[in-house]
Amino acid sequence: MLQPKKTKFRRMQKGRMKGLAHRGSELAFGSFGIKVLDSAWITGRQIEAARQAIVRYMKREGQIWIKVFPDKPITKKPAEVRMGKGKGAPEGFVAPVTPGRVLIEIEGVSFEVAQEALRLGSQKLPIKTKFIVRRDYVKNSI
Repeated sequence: MLQPKKTKFRRMQKGRMKGLAHRGSELAFGSFGIKVLDSAWITGRQIEAARQAIVRYMKREGQIWIKVFPDKPITKKPAEVRMGKGKGAPEGFVAPVTPGRVLIEIEGVSFEVAQEALRLGSQKLPIKTKFIVRRDYVKNSI
């Protein structure tokens, strides 16, 4: 499961997810990718589940890049605890993503394999995504 080795502070404020992603909104490494269409927090478990689904369908061919990392600590208070008495204990880590962010990129497989692999991977995520292709990609190159 993805999480930082160590953090400067144990707890973090919730923050707001307004606007569109400017950083990480273009394909940087691969020819195919999935782009986020909603704002959400994505956990390390969800990222790992998507990665496993993609790698399994690609039969370990090609290469995969995960472009987000869950480094925001999320806290939760125990069940049936009264209000007040401070912030809860850290429970896990999430990666906040906004619309336009590229989550996963792949390279080295055919168009059809990439499309199906990323479709299977996006089903593991709690948000709407779309399949994107590099602008200069030629369909019959592989």
